[in-house]
Amino acid sequence: MLATNPLYITPDDYLAAEEISPIRHEYRDGEVFAMTGGTRNHHTIAGNLFFRLKNHLRGSGCRTFMEGMKLRVQESNSFYYPDVVVTCDDRDRPNNEQYINHPSLIIEVLSPSTARFDRTEKFADYRTISSLSEYVLVSTDHQQIEQFQRDDRGQWYKIEFADSLQLASVDCATAIDEIYEDTDILA
Repeated sequence: MLATNPLYITPDDYLAAEEISPIRHEYRDGEVFAMTGGTRNHHTIAGNLFFRLKNHLRGSGCRTFMEGMKLRVQESNSFYYPDVVVTCDDRDRPNNEQYINHPSLIIEVLSPSTARFDRTEKFADYRTISSLSEYVLVSTDHQQIEQFQRDDRGQWYKIEFADSLQLASVDCATAIDEIYEDTDILA
């Protein structure tokens, strides 16, 4: 069926094109979508989270990536660029420099144009990753964070918290004020 669709782009063709493209694209089951640039607040929040996680995980064997590392979602035949992603899985070590497959934590910093997709289709795709135990959505409109964790039965539930974000997947607590530091987003 895929061969009869002339607009279908194979994962290999996507990866080859992405290597030489001046802009990043996400891939979802044969379709390619150009990514837009983020705002100053978006990049600051992603940077704050990356910096906090990178420092916390130093020497642990986990690796933290920010914005430029692709994540392959095998079950949905997709490649995404999460804002921040952590993998602690040895299978993501030296095998592939283009993408990771086994994240434990994914953080998406929301923008008005992607918020709905990040909450729905993308989260549905992410839930198929067996190694993923935590998904976090960070608003850029106001100080609001949505945190989802997978329990031992594989069910996802939303976590309520107050002044700090407790990331159980990497045993790291971060104050909300630190996440929004150097932005103009008020509580």
